[in-house]
Amino acid sequence: MSLRLYDFELDENAYKVRLLLAFLGLDYAKVAMDVFPGTEHKADAFLKLSPVGELPALVDGEVVLFQSEAILAYLARRYDGSGLWLPEGPAALGAVTQWLAFAAHELRAATTARRGALFGVPIDEAATRAAVRAAFRILETHLVMQGLAGRSWLVGDAPTIADIAVFPAFALSRDFGIDHGEYPALRRWLRALRDLPGFIPMPGVPGYH
Repeated sequence: MSLRLYDFELDENAYKVRLLLAFLGLDYAKVAMDVFPGTEHKADAFLKLSPVGELPALVDGEVVLFQSEAILAYLARRYDGSGLWLPEGPAALGAVTQWLAFAAHELRAATTARRGALFGVPIDEAATRAAVRAAFRILETHLVMQGLAGRSWLVGDAPTIADIAVFPAFALSRDFGIDHGEYPALRRWLRALRDLPGFIPMPGVPGYH
């Protein structure tokens, strides 16, 4: 087994990778990390894999990658023979990359808010929540427009790694008090992704509606 994922069960970014691995039906070895309270992700041994000191990290033979969005792109291109999860057309590829960047930057506030709520990480709560709501409003508006065009996903007519990259931020936002009722288009999209064959839950993201 060449695939090895350095993982923490409650980490939303590691969950993105677990989710794609499940959709692709790939076997892999999981290396559990003691993140809270052990801070094992800051130890020298792990920093050799992920110099930013954040999960996840993936090892596939000689390939070593950190940052969940990069790992999603690698797995989709390397192991998805259908080409659906990471389309090759320039416009679709650009759109997927756009949402990967959105997940890494604009949705980082959701990660911050959740870690503040679950693990007591100090945050500027007012500013963080404002940033989360602004990002969710962008997503809601985009999905409304996609729905008007007869589409259910962030890009095109089928799910891509863009949907996986964005999914945990909204799906786990109840952990820090976000009312999903404010975002009907996001709720429909969330249900659609949970209905895909191979979907796996994590704590805070149940496998039912």
